[in-house]
Amino acid sequence: MKSFRLKTHRLGTTYNKPHFFILNKGLNSGKPLCTPCPNCFVCLTENEGDREFMYWLCFGLWRSKSFQFFLRGSVIPFISIHELRKHLIESEMKASTNAQAFEKAINALRLLEIHEEKIKVSLKMVDTARRSIFSQLLRDTGAG
Repeated sequence: MKSFRLKTHRLGTTYNKPHFFILNKGLNSGKPLCTPCPNCFVCLTENEGDREFMYWLCFGLWRSKSFQFFLRGSVIPFISIHELRKHLIESEMKASTNAQAFEKAINALRLLEIHEEKIKVSLKMVDTARRSIFSQLLRDTGAG
């Protein structure tokens, strides 16, 4: 079993142990982050290996919308630290019992994230080209 602690992040706090942040408010609650934000928890681990395991476990749970069930609140949904901790412990035990399948799933998630980023860059380039074409058309039409 991986050793981790969840705490509410306080702005300006620095952490010596390997850590990552988990968004706790909004529809993206449960999303792991590398940099802190005002509404997040911090997940502290004993070593870098546990940090990577917990980060990708959290990422997989977030991507599969596993945290949606635990959201509370009608205006701004949020996840409580108690529910998050309980769900992470249960999920960590399941993932640890089938470590090989977990590793395979995480590698697939990493590849999909890389592909998604490439597609986002391509879509931005297509959007820029569209604007450029239309701007050029307006300039050419206005000059004539």
